[in-house]
Amino acid sequence: MAARIGVITFPGTLDEGDSARAVEYAGAEAVELWHGDSDLQNVDAVVVPGGFSYGDYLRCGAIASHAPVMQEVVAAAQEGMPVLGICNGFQILTETGLLPGALTRNQDRRFICRVQPLEVANAETAWTNRFNQGDIMTVPLKSGEGRYVAEPETLKMLEDDGRVVFRYADTALNGSANDIAGVCSANGRVVGLMPHPEHAIDTMTGPTEDGLIMFKSVIDAVLGA
Repeated sequence: MAARIGVITFPGTLDEGDSARAVEYAGAEAVELWHGDSDLQNVDAVVVPGGFSYGDYLRCGAIASHAPVMQEVVAAAQEGMPVLGICNGFQILTETGLLPGALTRNQDRRFICRVQPLEVANAETAWTNRFNQGDIMTVPLKSGEGRYVAEPETLKMLEDDGRVVFRYADTALNGSANDIAGVCSANGRVVGLMPHPEHAIDTMTGPTEDGLIMFKSVIDAVLGA
């Protein structure tokens, strides 16, 4: 039986189609979820994709974090459902409190669009179990507010507990603390990252197929492979 992975669309979301395609490439069924939904349709995992939800008014992800569907996602995540937040989705997950820290404007206040190598710092999460620690995943990065920040004690906790999932493998051009590109929840089921694995699933359309490994990883996690 194929895993069912929900992909959320908010007003202003851009990458839901790419995320759904990545889910299908990995061998799962992509289930469309709308921001106003109060039913997750019995999905096994959820992807919160990138874009500019609600126009990025107030703060990036702030309004989306209060959408009906996110109330359901938060409740499901607290029960152990895997959730992946990509770019704006990462911002939304920090706004909901599912992940610590915040994403702020890049240090040079410029939008960054480039192919970005990432070091896998934690290969034991629901979304990274097919990697080995230290592997390099090369995927696109495209964001204006991708600088990860947190209080010193939060950064220490993330480092001590192995909750940094990805680091920028070369210079963190956006100024992220400790070169952090992605973090996870305490149980490793919720992961957020600023770069875009869903844009690296086929070398005909992206720089590598590295991103596909994340989607195959979560299928393993939910099906108990």
